[in-house]
Formats: sequence, structure tokens, C-alpha cells
Amino acid sequence: MSHGLFHVPAVFITHGRDLLIGVILLAIAVGVALLVHAIVFAALRRIGRRPGHVLDESIVRHGSRPAKWIFIFTALLVTTPATPLPQIVASGVEHVTALGLIAAVAWIFIAATAVLADLLAARYRVDVADNLSARKIETQVHVLRRVTTVVVVIVAVAMGLMTLPGIRTLGASMLASAGLAGLVVGMAMRPTLANLVAGIQIALTQPIRLEDAVVVAGEWGWIEEITATYVVIRIWDWRRLIVPLSYFTEQPFQNWTREAANLLGSVMLYADYTVPVDELRAELQRVLATEPLWDGKASALQVTDASEHTIQIRILAGALNSGDAWTLRCNIRERMIRFLQEKHPECLPKTRGELRAEWPAAAPRPAGHGAAG
Repeated sequence: MSHGLFHVPAVFITHGRDLLIGVILLAIAVGVALLVHAIVFAALRRIGRRPGHVLDESIVRHGSRPAKWIFIFTALLVTTPATPLPQIVASGVEHVTALGLIAAVAWIFIAATAVLADLLAARYRVDVADNLSARKIETQVHVLRRVTTVVVVIVAVAMGLMTLPGIRTLGASMLASAGLAGLVVGMAMRPTLANLVAGIQIALTQPIRLEDAVVVAGEWGWIEEITATYVVIRIWDWRRLIVPLSYFTEQPFQNWTREAANLLGSVMLYADYTVPVDELRAELQRVLATEPLWDGKASALQVTDASEHTIQIRILAGALNSGDAWTLRCNIRERMIRFLQEKHPECLPKTRGELRAEWPAAAPRPAGHGAAG
């Protein structure tokens, strides 16, 4: 029926009463779902405020919003068949509800990985000196979360597309050329797929972990972030080096904290041959005894090389992590140089030379420079 510029579909006129009742019933179902969600998460939120209830607090923080949509879409999916809605309207509502439910379930899966990460973070703390085990767990969870998110999103989109009849028909008609299409897509997505596979491999074998001290492409820094396709390295001067994940499975690099967080720091000094090495060793022990960054275990002072001008002295000292090792090396270098300057300045590197006067044979020599001179 038409009235001027307004056109009212026949279904709304014929089934107006049924539509009104159906909308009211669906609204009631949504209201009940929201009420149940509010009661459940209010109880979880109250429990989560108590000390030690990390699980409940994490579920509330990460799962509240996706759970709300799951409650709503489930209520609509259950209520729609019982409403007097026309078949075409009911089918449309059920289809949209199914798509929303797929998305909400995918969201809840992603939230579950965040809850797992919170539980492991509470058990394995990384804010301690020897945090090797904690960083192993954190890296595995971090990488697997990224990979799981990508997989869940791909599966959810695929399931959503499969609910559309047109997409299913198109997919069936293209099945004959699936081999060639798969080859083309595989070649086009080879870097992305290689990084995803590398991410799984890194999560399992762990050549790198979060906050590992590494040397990559000549740059020294710490692993700051591991995503599904690339790694962010925080360089010592606060720059960021972005490296694809596949780099760490195909190229050599240095990992200074692969097996343990503690490191040996080395300091090189150059001194004259007259330097008293035993006094330097005693001074090193006095320096380390007052250094809070020294781990109290490893220390050594050795003459490792000698040239025609100086000798090379190498000092080794242990620290709990790479950052402490760097600062400890600087402190030892400064204090040992100050010791040489104050106690043995004559032992600092020097250049020796010999001055000799040469007189021409025809020129008379000055008085006192005879044969004896």
C-alpha cells in the first residue's frame, strides 16, 4: 500500500499485531539476559575485590562485555522461534543473531587467553632480579595469544561467511580452481604465513623472550614486544628496531640472557709495563665490596695482552642482569682509572722516545764534546 512518498511493506500491515508481540517478547528476553548478566558479574566483581581472587577479577575485567553479548544473542536465538513473528522476519533475526553469536563467542575465546595471561602473570612475576622462568612463561603466553587471536578471527569470519548462501554457492563454483587459487594466495601470503609459523616456533623453542638482552643487526637492546608478525627491540638509546619474526629463525643473532639473567661484565684497561698488577687486584676487590650491583660471585683481573707500548688488563665482574652489568662496568672503569691517577700516575700509558744529537762531520763540535763525550 502506498501513501504519497511513504511505502509500507505488506508484511507490516498484514502481521502488524504479530510483529508488535514478537518485538515485545524479544525485548523482554534481552532485558532478562541483561539482568542475569548484571547479577552474575556483580557477584564475580564482589568476589574479585578480595585479596587472592585473581581469576574472578580477571574474568570480570576481560569477560564482562563479550559475555553480555553472548547472553543477549543466546536469549534472542532461544526466544525467536517461540514468537509469532512472520517467517521472513524470524529468519532474518535468527541469521543476524547467529552472526552476532559467532562474533561474541570468538570474543570470549580471545578474552579467555587474556584471563590465562593474568593468572600466569600473578604466579610468575617478572619484576624480580632472577626472572628467567617468568619471562619464559610470559613470552609463550604473549606469542600464543597473538597467534590464537589471529586464528580465532579467521575462523569466526569464515563461519560467518558460510552462513550466507551466496558465499557457499560461490565457494562451490570455485572449487575446481581451488588448487591454482590456493597456490597464488599462498605465494602472496608467504611472508605473513612464514611469520605466523615463526611465531609458533618461537613460542615453543624460545630463542628470544620478553626483556631478553640481544644484539641484532649490530644494535644492542631488549626485546620489548613480540607480536604475531614482528618483534620490537628497545635499543639502549630508546630507539625502536622493528624486525620480522622470521628473522629470528633464519638469521644469527646474539642473546645475552638465553640461559640465565646474570651476566659477566668485562672492562679493558691499558697501562704501562710498570703498573703493579697485584695492587690492582686488591683494589678491584675493594671496589667490588662496595658495589651493590655486583652479584658477589664472579670477579677476575688478568693481563690478557701486551704490546710494545702498553699492557692490556681485563677485569671481569658478575651482575644479576644486563642493565646492572652495563652500569657495573662503567663504575669499575671509573674507579680503577681514578686509582691509577691518584696512586700510580707514572703507570698510565705513555709514549717513550729517545733524543740524540747528530753533528755534521765538517762542523766543529762545542767545547766538552770531544772523543770522550
